[in-house]
Amino acid sequence: MELPLTPLEFARRTRKLYANREAVVDGDLRLTYEQFFERCDRWSTALRALGVKQGDRVAYIAPNTHAMLESFYSVPQLGAVLVPLNYRLIAGDFAYLINHSGARVVCAHSDYLEAVDSIRGELPNVTSFVALEGARDGWLDYETLLASASFDGPFEPAQIEETDLLTINYTSGTTSRPKGVMITHRNAYINVVGTLIHHPMTMADRYLWTLPMFHANGWTFVWTVTAVGGTHICLRKVEPTAVFEKIEQESITMLCAAPTVLIGIANGPEELRRNVRRGLRIVTAGAPPAAATIERVEGELGWVITHAYGLTETSPFITICESRPEDEALSCADKSVIKACQGVELLTSGELRVVDEAGNDVPRDGQSLGEIVVRGNAVMKGYYNDPEATSRVVRDGWFYTGDAAVVHESGYAEIRDRLKDVIISGGENISSVEVEGVLLRHPAVQEVAIVGLPHERWGEAPHAFVVLKSGAAATGDELCEFARDRLAHFKAPHGVTFVAELPKTATGKVQKYVLRGGGAIAKQ
Repeated sequence: MELPLTPLEFARRTRKLYANREAVVDGDLRLTYEQFFERCDRWSTALRALGVKQGDRVAYIAPNTHAMLESFYSVPQLGAVLVPLNYRLIAGDFAYLINHSGARVVCAHSDYLEAVDSIRGELPNVTSFVALEGARDGWLDYETLLASASFDGPFEPAQIEETDLLTINYTSGTTSRPKGVMITHRNAYINVVGTLIHHPMTMADRYLWTLPMFHANGWTFVWTVTAVGGTHICLRKVEPTAVFEKIEQESITMLCAAPTVLIGIANGPEELRRNVRRGLRIVTAGAPPAAATIERVEGELGWVITHAYGLTETSPFITICESRPEDEALSCADKSVIKACQGVELLTSGELRVVDEAGNDVPRDGQSLGEIVVRGNAVMKGYYNDPEATSRVVRDGWFYTGDAAVVHESGYAEIRDRLKDVIISGGENISSVEVEGVLLRHPAVQEVAIVGLPHERWGEAPHAFVVLKSGAAATGDELCEFARDRLAHFKAPHGVTFVAELPKTATGKVQKYVLRGGGAIAKQ
């Protein structure tokens, strides 16, 4: 007998096998898996009493809390669709996303009640507003609803097909309105299995939530940690001191972070870095990490980094940069260069190709640039209520990622840029990622973003936006010369702007369109 592939199956197994193991730590709150799943069941019951039916959408606006984690089980087992929203957006954005998704219920953390209250008149389809914390007039209280919900044994999940929608995850909307990525139960299940094949975890693992749960469903770790009976350690705000404290206090073994978040952690207080727990396993994704970042984190902190690649539309992982036995003899610097590649397909994700404009595979020469296209179990069902946008990226059965990459002789793919971020200067293609990787090796540079700016002679030329390390000093001419000494001269920046910080998304991606538009944050 075949059963639908759904991450709810991981919950069933874990509840049976690991009921008394610690499941969630959120501040002073500690829950076993039995306690955690009872809360999920109670919330499913409460949502049903609020009129939520199979196929209805339930929106959440919350940081990494136990209540947010509970949503990834309680909403889907009703057969409803979870819509986790980027909590760093403004009220107008919330209104658009809630209306576009057709959410009937909005659940919000106390920090966002005021923003939602300001747009209530714009949300005609929402029937219930639930405060996950800090309830006030006009809001239902989450804990009160949980306590009053009937519970006489495990909740009986709805009849679910694996092709049913599990979540709608909105893209960042950097060039247009955000698009709702439809992730199915099968998409998520397959990605969890692929992650565990290539990056094994056990019930002994204690996972720190430095990655927002709303982002691509926390890279599916909302289900992956549970699947093995590990422990979720919630962190509501990612700040280096808090990260180091949690690592020590909770004996953390693993976390996920975008490269810019890793840079922030690596530049945390020296006294905390000096005594940090070594041997942590880190998954980094979301943007191509610089080899210098990997080398520093592994060398100074003693952590082990695994680089994965994917998109919200691929639920999210497509590739992983596997370590090869022959790489062990390499220096730390050389291994970091390999680890910065996007690597090879996950066993479960499907097929990946890098193709030229004619649709032909590029040669494995590490030089020929093409676009990454994928097909298989990881690819989304489409964009919600947007068939035109879906048809633009899904063509002839392949999803076109918009990522420009090369393929090495080893078969490892390496992203050189987003297609829209490739700089064409005097007819030559320049990878902003390559230039950034060089400048990050300068001892004074903490963060850098390279964008193409208009140039009278060359059409456009690389320009560096640089954040210096605290107490460090460097001149623009010095950094340009540093790059010229290590790159073909046409790739070196033609100018440098020093900034206090780089504009970023909630997951740490640098918003290069802001820099190109003159929106840099001035150095104070």
